[in-house]
Amino acid sequence: MIELTDTSASEIAAEFVRARTRAGSPAMGMVMTLIIVVPEDDAEDAMAAARSASHEHPARVLGVILGDGRGHGVVNAQVGTGAGWTGETALIRLQGEVVKHPESVVLPLLLPDSPVAIWWPTDAPDDPAADALGQLAQRRITDAAAVGRRRSTAIHTQCSTYAKGNTDLAWTRLTPWRALLAAALDQHPAKVTRAHVVAERISPSAELMAAWLQDRLKVKVERSTSQGPGITEVVLDTREGSIRLARPDGRLAVLSSPGQPDRPVALKRRDLPDLLAEELRRLDEDDVYAATARRLHRSRGGKS
Repeated sequence: MIELTDTSASEIAAEFVRARTRAGSPAMGMVMTLIIVVPEDDAEDAMAAARSASHEHPARVLGVILGDGRGHGVVNAQVGTGAGWTGETALIRLQGEVVKHPESVVLPLLLPDSPVAIWWPTDAPDDPAADALGQLAQRRITDAAAVGRRRSTAIHTQCSTYAKGNTDLAWTRLTPWRALLAAALDQHPAKVTRAHVVAERISPSAELMAAWLQDRLKVKVERSTSQGPGITEVVLDTREGSIRLARPDGRLAVLSSPGQPDRPVALKRRDLPDLLAEELRRLDEDDVYAATARRLHRSRGGKS
């Protein structure tokens, strides 16, 4: 990693070229730019997650740490390649006036003719699509489960400002749950009359699960509280009996269906790099998440 102090976007871009030359790889085969907007205290973990995800999605990763916005504008950066990265990386610290216009530093560093994704590992803007950096990206990734403030309402805020390209890792965590429940209904195609979601008290994924079931099945969905971790049980009631997917320990689940023996299934809580890698596989709009977000917003009394 090369340290650049009181630098500029053009100097960072030039250092990318020098780093590729030193590595002997003038063409890195990068497929996208990933912007990570993260506080200083969380930067190391976020960049490590992006490094792991980059093995599947070679990218130019631009970590952006926004200072307090007071005083003279200063840009400092650490730039490099290799060291476990499959593409290029820069961790950029902004101070002073430039904090108010971070896009002026980031825009010249985007890979030409390549998609752009942005990720807020902790606190995100209330309206990511209207954010100065969010406007640069086709895919905007938030994580309502990781916010440091207003955690109980974070997913509702994100759903109320949903725009094409938005997604949240609380939704990504539901992928294996949704797949198992959909497969169970395929094998036992009875009409669902009611559903029940059990999870820890504050669980953005549980809120989205309830909204998804309500939107897809058009039934009442009850929500109750457990000790967690995360979602511990989903029950779909039918006239023939209940389809139940229970995971009390965060690792192994049991799937029960009417007339069938209980079946153990692996349902381990996934690590952050796996979640991020899944979201970077698709950069088009997730229509199912869009419908679920609108349903959750309406259930809170919002207007679609």
